[in-house]
Amino acid sequence: HWRHDEYNLGVQIYHGARYISEPYVVQCSNELSGIYPRLTFNSWIMFRNPVCTLPREARLVLVLYGCIREPVDGGTSDGGTSGNAGSAPGAPGDSSGPEGRMTKVELGWSSLQFFDFERKMVQGSYLLPMWPPTTDKFFGPAPSKGTYPIGGSYPILGIEIPSYGGAVVFPEPIRNLPPVVQLDFGSLDRNLQQELIDTAEQGYSPDKLEKREVLWEKRHYLHRFPHALPKILHAAHSWDYACLADLHALIKSWTVLSPVQALELLLPRYPDLEVRRQAVEWIAAMANDEFVDYLPHLPGEAPQNMIDAQETACDEVLMNQARYHRRNQLMLRALLAICGEKLTGRFLSQNIMCKRLGEIAQSVKLAKDSHRLQVLKQGLESVNQMLIDSPTVLPLEPGAEVTGVVVRSCNYFNSNTLPLKINFAGPDKVIVPAIFKAGDDLQQDSLTIQMVRIMDKMWLREGLDLKMVTFNCVPTAYKRGMIELVSDSETLRKIQVEWGVTGSFKDKSIAEWLAKQNPSQLEYQRAVDNFTRSCAGYSVATYILGICDRHNDNIMLKTSGHLFHIDFGKFLGDAQMFGNFKRDRTPFVLTSDMAYVINGGDRPSAKFHQFVDLCCTAFNIVRRHSDLLLHMFALMTTSGIPGVTVEAVNYVRNALLPGQSNPEAAATFAKMIHISLKSWFTQFNFFLHNIAQMKFSAETGDGELLSFIPRVYTMAQDGRLKTVYVHGFQKRYDQEKYYTYILRVERQHQPDAAYLFRSYKEFCEFHQKLCMHFPLAKLHR
Repeated sequence: HWRHDEYNLGVQIYHGARYISEPYVVQCSNELSGIYPRLTFNSWIMFRNPVCTLPREARLVLVLYGCIREPVDGGTSDGGTSGNAGSAPGAPGDSSGPEGRMTKVELGWSSLQFFDFERKMVQGSYLLPMWPPTTDKFFGPAPSKGTYPIGGSYPILGIEIPSYGGAVVFPEPIRNLPPVVQLDFGSLDRNLQQELIDTAEQGYSPDKLEKREVLWEKRHYLHRFPHALPKILHAAHSWDYACLADLHALIKSWTVLSPVQALELLLPRYPDLEVRRQAVEWIAAMANDEFVDYLPHLPGEAPQNMIDAQETACDEVLMNQARYHRRNQLMLRALLAICGEKLTGRFLSQNIMCKRLGEIAQSVKLAKDSHRLQVLKQGLESVNQMLIDSPTVLPLEPGAEVTGVVVRSCNYFNSNTLPLKINFAGPDKVIVPAIFKAGDDLQQDSLTIQMVRIMDKMWLREGLDLKMVTFNCVPTAYKRGMIELVSDSETLRKIQVEWGVTGSFKDKSIAEWLAKQNPSQLEYQRAVDNFTRSCAGYSVATYILGICDRHNDNIMLKTSGHLFHIDFGKFLGDAQMFGNFKRDRTPFVLTSDMAYVINGGDRPSAKFHQFVDLCCTAFNIVRRHSDLLLHMFALMTTSGIPGVTVEAVNYVRNALLPGQSNPEAAATFAKMIHISLKSWFTQFNFFLHNIAQMKFSAETGDGELLSFIPRVYTMAQDGRLKTVYVHGFQKRYDQEKYYTYILRVERQHQPDAAYLFRSYKEFCEFHQKLCMHFPLAKLHR
C-alpha cells in the first residue's frame, strides 16, 4: 500500500541502448480512496517524434513515482535539486520549495512494444502489469500477455492509445538490396588508419563521440575488418525505416564474422531482426562442443545434440522468472516436441527426481540434528526405487545414466544450507557422486564456472596450460541445483586445522599435506607444478570476476596438487562484510602457505618469479579477448541473475585495465600479487572462519559427536583410557579397495582389552575435532 502526497507518471520512448524521446511527466489528479485504490492521470501525452521515424523495436516505457513532501526545519528550504538514483534517465528528480523538500521514489514500471509481432502499431486500450523498480526496464523483454510479477497483489496500469481507424503497419525490409560500395582502406592517411583500427578493436566511450562519427563516416573502408561491423552498427545514427536499407545492405556485403565475433550482435543495442538473423547464421558455424560453452547466453538457439538439449531443459526449469515465463514455456514445449519419446521420458523422470531431492533436502533441514541422517536415508530409499523403476540421466552428466542410489554411503555437509552428498549408481556399478543443494541461488555459480572455463580455453589456445579444475553446476529450480563433486579433494580449512585452529597462520600446512599425498619426489614435484599453475589461473580468474567471500572452506585442493575455488555466491565485487569492514581486502587469495609450496620453502626463489610470469601472461591473454568476456556478461544482464547488471559489466571492464598497455598491465598485476601476499588479513579471515565453524559445530551438536560414533562416552561410565595402539590392519573392498586399522584399547578397571576397527578418514575426523577443542595442545599430525 503506497502512501505518498503526490504521484507522477514518467513516460519515454526507448530503443536498444538509448532513449529516442524526451521524458514526459504527468501528475496524478485523484486521491487514494476505497478498498481498491485507484490513481487517475487525466492527461494526454503528445510525443514530438513522428511515428514514421520510430524504429521497428521501439518501446514505450512508463514509470510510476511516488512523491513525499518533507517539512523543512525552521521553515526554510535547502534550495537544491537532486536526481533520483536508480531512476530512468530523464526521470523527475527531487526538488525543494517553500513547503519543504519533495522526494520522488520509483514505485514500479511497465512497458509496451510500439509495434507488435505482426508489425502493427499499438492502438486502443491496454492493461499493463507493473514491475518492481529492481527489474531491468531497459534491456529486458517487454512483459507479454499472461506474465505478471510473482507473489502477492500487483498494480495494473491502464493506458489508452488513440485509434487511427485502421492498422498502421511497419513496412517489411527491402529485399535484393544492391551491393555496398567498398573503398580501399590503404588510401587513407596512416594516422587515420590506426585510429580506425583502434576504435574497431576497443570501441569508443560516451565521452569520445567524435570517434563514433569518424567510424560511421569511414565505414565503407573497413569491410576487410570483420570485428569492426558491430562497432559501426552501434555508431549508426538511426534505426528507423528510412535507414534500414543501408544498414541491411552493409551487413549482407560485410566480411563473414567468426561465430564468437557474431555473439556481440545479439546484444540489446542491436535491436533489429535482420541483424539477429544474420548473427544466428554466422553463429551456426560454431562446433557443438564450443557451442555448449555459450549456451546459457543463447537460450533461443535450437538444441543440436544431446548435451545441448539437456542444458536447455535444465535452464528452462527456472520458470520462476515471471518476465520470461511465457517464452520459457514455449521453448520447453518446442524442445519436448522434437526430442523424441525416450528423451522426453528421461526429462520427466529427471524432473521428478530433482523435485523429490528438494523435498528431502527441506526435510533434513527441519529434522533434529540426531535424526537428520535417518531422515536423509529414508528419503533417498524412495529416490533409489524411483530410479530402479525409471532410470534417468543427471543434469550434470547428460551422457551417463543412473539406475539407483547407494543409500548407505550418502550423507550431508554441515554448513548453513546442509547440502546433500549423494552417491548415484551408474552402469557397471560405477559410483557417480553429486551434491544437491537447496537454499542458494546457483545461477551465479553456474555463470562463474562458465566464465572460468572460457578463460581456460583462451589460455589453452595460446599454449598456456594452467591445470584448471572446473566442475559442473546446474540450477534445477529456484534456489536449488546439483553440483559435481570433485573427487580426491579437500578444503583448505581441513588441511590447515590439522595444525590446530591457528593452522591458517602456519606456512608448512599445505606443503606437508601434499607431501603426504605424494610420497615420491617425482609425484611431489608434479603436484607442486599443478599447484603453481592452477593457483596462478584462479588468481587471475577470481580477480577479473571479482569473486568475494573467499575463506578456507571454499578453496579446495586435490591430492594431485590442483587448487580450485567453489561457492561463487558473491561475485563482481560484492564483498562479504564482517561487522563494518570487508572480509575480502585483497585483489585475490594468495597466502604465505601457498607461497611456501611455490617457492619450495620459506625463502623467495626463482620459482615464484615463474609464478608471477604465469599470472601476468594469463592476465594479458584475457585482456586481448576482453570483448568476448564483456559481451558474455552484457548478454546476461537481462537474465535476472542477481548481481549481473550493467554496472557489473563495467566492473569487469575496469578490472581488465583497458587504459594500460600489456607491460603496464603486467606490472600492475605483479603489484597486486605483492599486495595479496603481504596482507595479513586473509589468514586472519581464515582464522575467523575456523572459529565460526567451531561455533557452528557446537551449536549443531556436531562438535561433541563423531560421525561414525553417534553417541557420547564418559570416563565415569566407560572407564579411563590406559593405552591405545594399532594392533594390525585389514584390506577390505567396498566398490574400491581400502584399509581398516585394528586398535587395541585398554581401560582402567577392565581386565580385557577391546578391539576397534577404524579407517584413515575416521582418524582424520577424530584428529580434526581434537584440534578444534584443544587449539593450544600439541597434537601429533
